Amino acid sequence: MELVQPLAEAYAQQFTTPDNALLQSIQASTLLNHPHAHMISGPVQGQLLSFISGMIQPQYILEIGSFTGYSALCLANGLTDSGALHTIELREADAETAALNFSKSTRNKQIHLHIGNALDIIPSLNFEWDLVFIDADKTAYIDYYELIVPRLSKKGMIIADNVLFHGQVLENPVTGKNAKAIQAFNEHVQADERTEQVLLTIRDGLVLIKKKME
Repeated sequence: MELVQPLAEAYAQQFTTPDNALLQSIQASTLLNHPHAHMISGPVQGQLLSFISGMIQPQYILEIGSFTGYSALCLANGLTDSGALHTIELREADAETAALNFSKSTRNKQIHLHIGNALDIIPSLNFEWDLVFIDADKTAYIDYYELIVPRLSKKGMIIADNVLFHGQVLENPVTGKNAKAIQAFNEHVQADERTEQVLLTIRDGLVLIKKKME
């Protein structure tokens, strides 16, 4: 199901600040060479990630799901000079591609790539997160969320991708393992009294989550 009309999406991209040369190169290479190229964030979503990071000015960023490195580089734009971004990728081939792309960035020394299962790696990262981007195994979204919320800073924000899951969450009943997992995640976040959220119909759906003001 196409939730965003292609003409509207193209129009949005036309009037969005274009990517820098490195991001353009990563996008082009991913679209040309990767069998799952549709997973890349793309220019409009990428600029949104960059905007949010720039507004928060995070000291520590966590990304779950590096893919080819595009979204990490967007998120890294707002890092403080002493800040760090930790990104986790399960697939070694994608991690190698991401590492190569990170090496071309002026933020390279601030980006730390971890290869393996995020559920094992996240507890080993002893940081208070200012910005978190979840874009990995859909069936583990709730587990990621529960690991992250206690370690979210007062100004921290979680951004979860694919929360519309190709429109499948709009079906009645919801079918398919991943769509059911995303529906369960959306309901879990909605019911969490610790946080508040807004779901945006950008691309495949993003939900922005932060702790409630005390």
